[in-house]
Amino acid sequence: MILQVALDFVDLERAIKIGREVYEVVDWIEAGTPLIKAVGMEAVRALKKAFPEKTIVADLKIADTGDIETEAAAKAGAGVVTVLGMSDDQTILQSVETARNFGCKVMVDLLNVQNLEERARRAEELGADYIMVHTGIDQQMVGKEVFGDLKVVSGIVDIPIAVGGGLDATNVQQAVKGGGEIIVVGGAITKAPNARVVAKKIKDLMRDLHLEAKSQAPLKRKKVEEMLDQVSTANITDAMHRRGEMRGIKYLSVPKKFFGKAFTVRAYPGDWSKVVQAIDMAKRGDVIVVDAHESRVALWGELATRSALRKRIAGLVIDGGVRDIEEIKNLDFPIYGRCVSPTAGEPKGMGEVNVTIKCGGVEVNPGDYIVADEDGVVVIPKKRAYEIASRALYVKEKEDRIRKEIEEGKTLGEILELKKWEKL
Repeated sequence: MILQVALDFVDLERAIKIGREVYEVVDWIEAGTPLIKAVGMEAVRALKKAFPEKTIVADLKIADTGDIETEAAAKAGAGVVTVLGMSDDQTILQSVETARNFGCKVMVDLLNVQNLEERARRAEELGADYIMVHTGIDQQMVGKEVFGDLKVVSGIVDIPIAVGGGLDATNVQQAVKGGGEIIVVGGAITKAPNARVVAKKIKDLMRDLHLEAKSQAPLKRKKVEEMLDQVSTANITDAMHRRGEMRGIKYLSVPKKFFGKAFTVRAYPGDWSKVVQAIDMAKRGDVIVVDAHESRVALWGELATRSALRKRIAGLVIDGGVRDIEEIKNLDFPIYGRCVSPTAGEPKGMGEVNVTIKCGGVEVNPGDYIVADEDGVVVIPKKRAYEIASRALYVKEKEDRIRKEIEEGKTLGEILELKKWEKL
């Protein structure tokens, strides 16, 4: 069994640092595609110099000029070079023949290949040394997992199968039992505060052939709510490329974090009838989101709060005013809104519920996810909820790793190598 760590960084120093942490545990060290694109073959050269006894994998994902790129990687010190399974047969063949000339091996990556079984067999016929079943990072963000593809390929080729994409200590044994002989792990190791400990745990699990019953169960897809519970609004806006934030909306009662699906209300200025009706119609855990057209008149107060608490509503977001704020603070109910006003409106019966609205300048549809904390409120479109929650968790894990490096004495500027990206 081989454990390969994927160093998918864009700066070489950090990649080498992680490599040093896990050097004694892992078997192969991968120069990830982002790293090679950022610094070129110097990434392979530097890793081989730092870890001369280890096999260095150059994850080039070759799509053309198989001979040229394979030769360059081999001369830089790569022991394994990756070629895309979607590439032409001649490209794979050129990589294989060149690799033999320069003493390295070829791994054919089946990322995004449609006919897995046919392509795996063909790659073996063309002389590939390894086949890789791979779920990419972007695919992982929408919930795709690698084990279905592994099941298709396992047993149909005689060359070793590498498995990668979302593997960690919770599912690595599933990969082994499914036929994987080379286990490729990236973020679970490289984003961990203690990379060596995680790598050792995964390596030990790979060696353990006596699985407990629960570890043999099908991989469970994380729930959106489980991921949102771990991330902040800052993580989410980073994941959404600085989108989704409600403008001008701030906490008015208690600055506690909450999240849930939006139950939307379009209220007419000064009319609180539909807002109160929404309390009865919303489900437990929902967030009531009100488009009050920036009205300065209060459409919510203590009595509405008490009713919402009885229904287990997660919180209120209102593009307008509320009142009775001291009582609401004592009730520990989170409200984010535009203003506080002592003046209440009148129940005239106008407005709509469960319609598309705008709140804080952002479109909100019924069922969209709302997340609020001390930084503000963000909206996650329901159609992309799983993807964005996954990306936000990915952002958080990267920050956790950087935080540890700062605690070890580095500055943020040093870690991110900001001067490197300045225009000359």
